[in-house]
Amino acid sequence: MENLIALLIGAPLLGAAVLLCGGRRLDRAGHWLGTLLAAVSFAVGLALFADMLGKDAEDRAMHQHLFSWIPVEGFQADIAFQLDQLSMTFVLLITGVGTLIHVYSIGYMEHDERRRRFFGYLNLFVAAMLLLVLADNYLLLYFGWEGVGLASYLLIGFWQHKPSAATAAKKAFLVNRVGDIGLSIAIMLMFTTFGTFAFGPVLASAGETSEGKLTAIGLMLLLAACGKSAQVPLQSWLGDAMEGPTPVSALIHAATMVTAGVYLIVRSADIFDAAPDAQLVVTIVGAVTLLFGAIVGCAKDDIKKALAGSTMSQIGYMILAAGLGPIGYVFAIMHLVTHGFFKAGLFLGAGSVMHGMNDEVDMRKYGGLRKYMPLTFVTFGLGYLAIIGFPGLSGFFSKDKIIEAAFAKGGTEGWILGAVTLLGAAITAYYMTRVMLMTFFGEKRWQDDADGNPPHPHESPKSMVIPMVLLAVGSVAGGAVFEFTGFVEWLEPVTGFEHGHAPISAAAVTAATVAVMVIGVGLAYLQYGRRPVPVVAPRGSLLTRAARRDLLQDDFNHAVFVTGGTHLTRSLVYVDHTLVDGVVNGTAASVGGLSGRLRKLQNGYVRSYAVSMFGGTAVLIAATLLMRAV
Repeated sequence: MENLIALLIGAPLLGAAVLLCGGRRLDRAGHWLGTLLAAVSFAVGLALFADMLGKDAEDRAMHQHLFSWIPVEGFQADIAFQLDQLSMTFVLLITGVGTLIHVYSIGYMEHDERRRRFFGYLNLFVAAMLLLVLADNYLLLYFGWEGVGLASYLLIGFWQHKPSAATAAKKAFLVNRVGDIGLSIAIMLMFTTFGTFAFGPVLASAGETSEGKLTAIGLMLLLAACGKSAQVPLQSWLGDAMEGPTPVSALIHAATMVTAGVYLIVRSADIFDAAPDAQLVVTIVGAVTLLFGAIVGCAKDDIKKALAGSTMSQIGYMILAAGLGPIGYVFAIMHLVTHGFFKAGLFLGAGSVMHGMNDEVDMRKYGGLRKYMPLTFVTFGLGYLAIIGFPGLSGFFSKDKIIEAAFAKGGTEGWILGAVTLLGAAITAYYMTRVMLMTFFGEKRWQDDADGNPPHPHESPKSMVIPMVLLAVGSVAGGAVFEFTGFVEWLEPVTGFEHGHAPISAAAVTAATVAVMVIGVGLAYLQYGRRPVPVVAPRGSLLTRAARRDLLQDDFNHAVFVTGGTHLTRSLVYVDHTLVDGVVNGTAASVGGLSGRLRKLQNGYVRSYAVSMFGGTAVLIAATLLMRAV
């Protein structure tokens, strides 16, 4: 079965090559080909999963070596794959949810003239993400990492005729390059420290290496994760990425790109376990981003950008859990998978609403849509209940485990992290209830589009509804499946697992989680359920105005990096012109002036030369006589 691993990547990669190079002759069938090859990859993943389940836990890892990529003296890099319990979890998520998004895109992109190319990009995205999670060494992982960055650039800017989409694609690309520098430095440090890039030798030797080196490697890996997973301080690209088609948002936020950072940290668990300072920074970044994204989500009227803030916050939960070490690794991945179900469903539901509302994204111009889009309402509603942690649904199980793990960290740190996760749960319930009420409840606030066409909300076609229904099933049952079928035991051989010692019981944590969820829902209902929603947003408090502008993250970046960089460049130019050029030009002028004066001695008159010779001779004779006299 090991020989099938390459087929996981090969099927969507073949689809990308055929669709992008096959020309317009494939326009009529390209979307079917792209969807079929994504489904083939999912089917292969299921076959490998079934084979893996039939083995003992210690024998489940599979390896496939294709060829030596860079074989030189002292430097060996292979094209080789590793499929274990961790990568298998990602394979099923990427290919399963990815295939559903392909199916959804058939209806959503039906009238787009460049639909074939869109499906080619989707296939490329899936192939790159699979390469990232299947690589058996950090250098090959980096190749997939960059492939994901390229595919995201192409998909976010797919509608490049819109200046906002083109700008958003460039922004995502550039911000992620900052994170990629961190990964490249980490890989170089690994090679100089361990002499290899392969996961096995690097992670096995981590405990024998100096803590300082491991801290440096861990911080660089975290920088890379912050870029891909939109964590503070590299989170500014995620909201703008909503300019791409809605299926792109679902793919980026649920199944692929933003999960890459979580995978990188959990895969490198041995490095972080041996570098507690780096691990602490991971936890801090996750806690800060958890609240940052939640606050931003509270103030957005654009339905997709509200969900983007939610993604930032939920990934923050995962990064925080990964920073807790063996207490939280398994629960970070568990929440990642359940989030893949309900967040993909939420984004596809948002796309369904847009489909029926002339592509309107402003929730203040929605209202009362549950009567006109009942299937969208039910599926979106189940995703909503899952993400807020409603008892029994998937988010309840996975998020509750992270909150328990945060408290189990122990000491003051555990109390702080536990309080942060509970506060994040309350804010999540608030802003997601706000989204539900503004979109599906209340009075109609519909407006004509820019061309004067009134909206005619209606249920989406089956190709869009069926994926939403299946994702809703995952949103409902996914957490319970993981909870009662041994997901911890499944991942433990790869990630390790430890029971923490929480200062309060699990039942008390669950009760507190449900209580803060109810408080968040209640506050949102009082503000948006019992009062008319104004079509024009009120000015709001200082915090609200800042949250609408993403808590001034772009303003900060502009002030520090753009304006600051401009002033630094001007200062360097001034130093170059005045000091460097001054020295160089001054030296040249001095030499030129002296040369000009000396040149006057070479006037071509014989009598002048004779006088010079006579004078020189006289000086020599006088000097000789003076020396003898002395």
